[in-house]
Amino acid sequence: MGVSRETYDVVVVGGGHAGLEAAAAAARLGARVALLTGDPARVGLMPCNPAVGGPGKSQLVHEIEALGGWMGGLADAAAIHTRVLNRSKGPAVRSLRVQTDRDAYAAAARERLSAEPGIQLVRGEAVDFVREGGRLAGVRTADGRVLRAPAVVVAAGTFLRGRIWYGLQSRPAGRQGEPPAEHLSRALAALGHRTLRLKTGTPPRIVRRSIDFGALEEVPPDDPPGSFSGRPGPHAAALPTWTTRTGPRTHRLILDHLGESPLYAGRIDAVGPRYCPSIEDKVVRFADKDSHLLFVEPDGLETSEVYLQGFSSSLPPRVQEAMLRTLPGFEHAVVQRYAYAVEYDAFDPTDLSPGLMSRHLAGLFLAGQVNGTSGYEEAAAQGLVAGLNAARFAAGEHEVGLGPDEAYIGVLIDDLVTRGVDEPYRMMTSRVALRLLLRGDNADERLVPKAAAWGLRPAADAERVAAKYARVAAELERLERARVEGVPATVWLRRPGATLAEAWRRVGPPPEPLAPEEAEQVEIRARYAGYIERQRRERARIGELAAYALPPDLDYARVHNLSREAVEKLSRRRPRTLAEAARIPGLRDAEITALLVHLARRGVQR
Repeated sequence: MGVSRETYDVVVVGGGHAGLEAAAAAARLGARVALLTGDPARVGLMPCNPAVGGPGKSQLVHEIEALGGWMGGLADAAAIHTRVLNRSKGPAVRSLRVQTDRDAYAAAARERLSAEPGIQLVRGEAVDFVREGGRLAGVRTADGRVLRAPAVVVAAGTFLRGRIWYGLQSRPAGRQGEPPAEHLSRALAALGHRTLRLKTGTPPRIVRRSIDFGALEEVPPDDPPGSFSGRPGPHAAALPTWTTRTGPRTHRLILDHLGESPLYAGRIDAVGPRYCPSIEDKVVRFADKDSHLLFVEPDGLETSEVYLQGFSSSLPPRVQEAMLRTLPGFEHAVVQRYAYAVEYDAFDPTDLSPGLMSRHLAGLFLAGQVNGTSGYEEAAAQGLVAGLNAARFAAGEHEVGLGPDEAYIGVLIDDLVTRGVDEPYRMMTSRVALRLLLRGDNADERLVPKAAAWGLRPAADAERVAAKYARVAAELERLERARVEGVPATVWLRRPGATLAEAWRRVGPPPEPLAPEEAEQVEIRARYAGYIERQRRERARIGELAAYALPPDLDYARVHNLSREAVEKLSRRRPRTLAEAARIPGLRDAEITALLVHLARRGVQR
């Protein structure tokens, strides 16, 4: 019997958040897509906290939504609690966080997949890449099938040589109850991709009825609820969440049993996330703290599990139980699933182009945790870009992407491919220099036109967004001409306590009523006009450097006044522009100037 050969335009390896967005983006461009996963019933699973958004991350989700992605709509449909964080701060750092029903989210994802005629779900494990004539031709599965395609997206999450730990006991697994992918790491390494070993973890799940919620502090949902898509689900304000705290007894138990932690016992060499540490790490690193805040969040409307955010651990189950019972409200807690740590292979993302294509094999794309990131949102954003470019590659079109002056997604990918990672990467607003320009609330203005141009959204969507912002601009012009207390209404709105509603009361409402989101744009743009203009000037300066293209065959060893380190880094990473070169860690301003002089001598024009 011969080997089965099935032909597609794009094969996506992995059915998590990166894989879903990659498959969806490629299919929207008309590609025939195979979504290869070990268990199709677990596609779209939220193995950690079933929440989407939060600081830095909600901006990514708004951008995914603007680009036609699925994550925002899925989160809204499955929402059971929404809350805007940093509401009292400026619009650059406000962020929506949506707690979802875990099972409903996965069910909605599978429903959307089944409704997409361009995507075929395939059960199996990818073990190697097929090449013909030196070119990528598809993937080979463990059972001997060949899925033929000129483009492949690897979005394997934590499954590549995954190993989970409960105390000093470990076993191979991608996550609890699922086997790892043991062979694809070797295939990537054989191509020249450099392997990283990283670690993450998850908290215990507690039986809901065993918790004394009266001892917890309740956090009510926003009313009305927020949403990423503008369409809150029917249960978006259905449940509160709660908080509790660790205490000295908790900390003493942890310190007494540190030797049973695989990380502190030296059994795990992998690097964990700095910004999402285990409870053991928190107690050791912040020894001056008497307590740590924990969030108690339901896994769904009907599930019996409650998620204890902030309490991830790799200590043995018996120690976890003792620790839990020191927490207020958890004195009689029953554990439904114990916390564990997982270590896995990732790959140096500096081996990728800004479109997330391998520099070692054209047509191969990597997205998500295999690139050293953490979090659903970071994975989904990469998956969308990788799927978009995989479909374009299969169609013989050039790579496209977003710059760090255009989107949080651009910052994320630029950080990965120019700086690399030495720990799991998490998106934060502090990473974004132009965060007042790249807000979640204006993602549609920034990205819907690009999505329409790339084929990710219909042209009518771009027309609708253009009309929305034309109304915003017209109202700002009207308010600039109107006077309140002797100054333009736009200037008056910068005063503490001033509101657009009061401005309209004084100068009259706009000729045509504005939708609430349009009024929000008017108020933000008037109130923060000076800061916005300052960031626009900074973006223009960045654009000047981006206008200088670096030849792909440039011999950096022949550039005068470059250090040996700079030559090595530039030769390996091959930045496309002077702006990309300036973001490579370790390059000095003088070396960027040396490049500029070299380009001028060669007659390279902006």
